[in-house]
Amino acid sequence: MSIKIKFGTDGWRGIIARDFTNANVARVAKATADWVLKTNPNASIVVGYDCRFGGYLFSQTVVNVLIQQGVKVYFDQHFVSTPMISLAANKLGCDLGIIITASHNPPSYNGYKLKGGHGGPLLVKYIEEVEAMIPEEHEVVEKTIDELVAEGKLELTDLEDMYYNHVLENFDIDAINDSGFVVGYDAMFGAGQSILPRLLPQADLMHCDYNPSFYGTAPEPIAKNLQEFENYIKQTRHIDFGLCTDGDADRIGIYDGKGTFIDAHHIILMLIYVLHEYKELRGKVVIAFSVSDKVKKLCEHFGIEVEVTKIGFKYICEKMITEDVLVGGEESGGIAVKGHIPERDGIWDGLVLIEYLSTNGLKLTDLIQDIYDIVGPFAYNRLDLHLKEEQKLQIVENCRSGVYKTFGGVAIARVEDIDGFKFHLANEECIMIRASGTEPVLRVYGEAANAARVNELLELVRKDLLG
Repeated sequence: MSIKIKFGTDGWRGIIARDFTNANVARVAKATADWVLKTNPNASIVVGYDCRFGGYLFSQTVVNVLIQQGVKVYFDQHFVSTPMISLAANKLGCDLGIIITASHNPPSYNGYKLKGGHGGPLLVKYIEEVEAMIPEEHEVVEKTIDELVAEGKLELTDLEDMYYNHVLENFDIDAINDSGFVVGYDAMFGAGQSILPRLLPQADLMHCDYNPSFYGTAPEPIAKNLQEFENYIKQTRHIDFGLCTDGDADRIGIYDGKGTFIDAHHIILMLIYVLHEYKELRGKVVIAFSVSDKVKKLCEHFGIEVEVTKIGFKYICEKMITEDVLVGGEESGGIAVKGHIPERDGIWDGLVLIEYLSTNGLKLTDLIQDIYDIVGPFAYNRLDLHLKEEQKLQIVENCRSGVYKTFGGVAIARVEDIDGFKFHLANEECIMIRASGTEPVLRVYGEAANAARVNELLELVRKDLLG
């Protein structure tokens, strides 16, 4: 009997060869074809894959299924980033984009993301329709990409070139490269490894080679996964801005010149500051539930409207394609900005900040201090608890039923439950608890005035939760 395939907060993901197989990929591709042809009998889809194991093989299956169902298909034979697929879906006038990627998940995973013709995640209601159409099985006649091209059934395209030219149209890349501002880049063996060196050829590069195993580390740009890059910055002492992107290059992490990791909350704040104050762009800010309330404080200072959504960039994207949005962002490092497609893009976000700092002779710490002068200093961290399912569910039920009255000995002042549970404590401290939508993990987030207090608070909360 076939497994039930479920799309999580960001696509369908599964362990390669156990859940994520050619047979199951063919089932999802068939549902995708059926759905898109129902909406447009002359539909077209752009397909790509990132640097994960089996990406080319799985994408070849997708291409075969789509073509055999009568869909016009564009394909890039080389690995691409998720933002490249989203941009191409928009620029090529496609109905959909499909990329084979598991984003930041561990190396044993692969996945299937759906993008809309607007240039961002396919809207939730449409994803649910596709999911409902997945058949129990689907037989596919496998042909190679070369055979399909020779038969005139498949159009090859260079998505990296398309993205490269789009960047040149929107940034002063020459000014950045001539500024003397030193950028370090850790691709985490992901899909940004080709395009960033092409844009910033003088950058110091790390893990910009093809390695589907990611050396055993999940390509998620958080501090614990970036220790080699962090140590490099601390030892060389010549990097002004350290940029990191995840497996499919849609998430961002940053280091300052001292080797201090800058989390996504700070990045969202910086992007709001630069776009509103320097670029003089306007629009509301849309953030996921897990993002720090410091964003609300900055937006209140600038008179910017803020809206909070459930976790999952697809909810933010819905707002970006129907409303005037300046910045849309998640705690996970997925951030979209005005002037680009409604899609997370780690390379693009980095360039916004790099251009501002390099052309104005500023350090990253200068920009952060400008923000602290408005919202006050803070630190944020996340603890991932790998628990048995029953233990995880019990903690979630405890949160729902109000069992917890204090965390770390501090009384809970109020609770929000838009998506997970956010417990507000005294002194603007905060604890949030939420079960992951893509992994068997309970995430515990902490915010306090400094890193030492956050780590102390998280350890106390761990004891409160686990006993």
